[in-house]
Amino acid sequence: QVQLVESGGGLVQPGGSLRLSCAASGSIFSIHAMGWYRQAPGKPRELVAHGTTGGSTNYADSVKGRFTISRDNAKNSVYLQMNSLKPEDTAIYYCLMEVISLDGGLAEYWGQGTQVTVAS
Repeated sequence: QVQLVESGGGLVQPGGSLRLSCAASGSIFSIHAMGWYRQAPGKPRELVAHGTTGGSTNYADSVKGRFTISRDNAKNSVYLQMNSLKPEDTAIYYCLMEVISLDGGLAEYWGQGTQVTVAS
């Protein structure tokens, strides 16, 4: 089994920055891909940023140029650096990892979510 633990959310003023972290532990052979999603009240969950082992990344248009996804393979961790935050970035942020486990299986795992609130 694999567990994901997120941290780094909180309250920040418009224009501020936050860095989210997500660390995986458990029966991990390797991590194929990592991503961040968010869900605002009354809205569906949406992709924020996604990255693969090959180094390719893609971002939602609404966050391009402001958010950066990165990973630390040695720590089985993914990060989301969020700059120039706007009130519309307020949401619960979830990390997602596509994990190849020690038994060779491939599965997706979600973090528990961390609240990001952008308000003055």
